[in-house]
Amino acid sequence: MRYFEDFVPGQTIELGQREFTSESIIAFAREYDPQTMHTDPELASGSPYGGLIASGWHTAGAYMRLLVDNLISDTVSLGSPGLDHLRWLKPVRPGDILRARITILEATPSRSRPDRGIVRSRGEMINQHDEVVMDVEAVNFYGRRLQGD
Repeated sequence: MRYFEDFVPGQTIELGQREFTSESIIAFAREYDPQTMHTDPELASGSPYGGLIASGWHTAGAYMRLLVDNLISDTVSLGSPGLDHLRWLKPVRPGDILRARITILEATPSRSRPDRGIVRSRGEMINQHDEVVMDVEAVNFYGRRLQGD
């Protein structure tokens, strides 16, 4: 189990990878972001992207799943007040395999609540060509170790 004290500025944690398929891109977009560049390969071919691309929200959702499965689920997470920024830097296409990583930017004990600390981090999704396709900066609260833990 990881506590606030286990997060060190500069630390990078690899979070695994996820493949994006035409089927998964279309299924997500039909449910949550039904723009033709995400739902219709034929119409997408005439778009500025030249073909089907994943919704940025699909990419962000895949990042969140990897973050929870490979980090958050083994921490004393107390939630998040939100994101400082989220950018989609390059399109994600069918067949892309994205890997996720998180880098700790700051770890500060809470002044008002001594049972927790505040961690600022940068998350990235990186494609198979080592290009960052999404980055996000977030703030999370983590429980602190109790005396004797």
